[in-house]
Amino acid sequence: MKNDLFWELQRTLSAEFSKYVLSHSEIDEKIPDGAQIVFNLKDNPEFNEWALRTARSQQEAGQPLVMITVAELIPLPISRLVNPELRVVSSI
Repeated sequence: MKNDLFWELQRTLSAEFSKYVLSHSEIDEKIPDGAQIVFNLKDNPEFNEWALRTARSQQEAGQPLVMITVAELIPLPISRLVNPELRVVSSI
């Protein structure tokens, strides 16, 4: 069960990191081509151990390993709308 939760967290971190890199190209420039990326979450040593073990099991000979440490994941917004206004313009 925990393995499933860790895979879901890994997918979330990968997706969020991809979004982050789109806005911060300087980060992308620091990652060696073909690198194996390992995510770590502060305050989650169990996930971090799993992530490193998983990355090492997939790592190819000579492949660079890049560690990305994330302080936290903030909750997704419920909606991106800002102050929507509702007007009833006609009645049926």
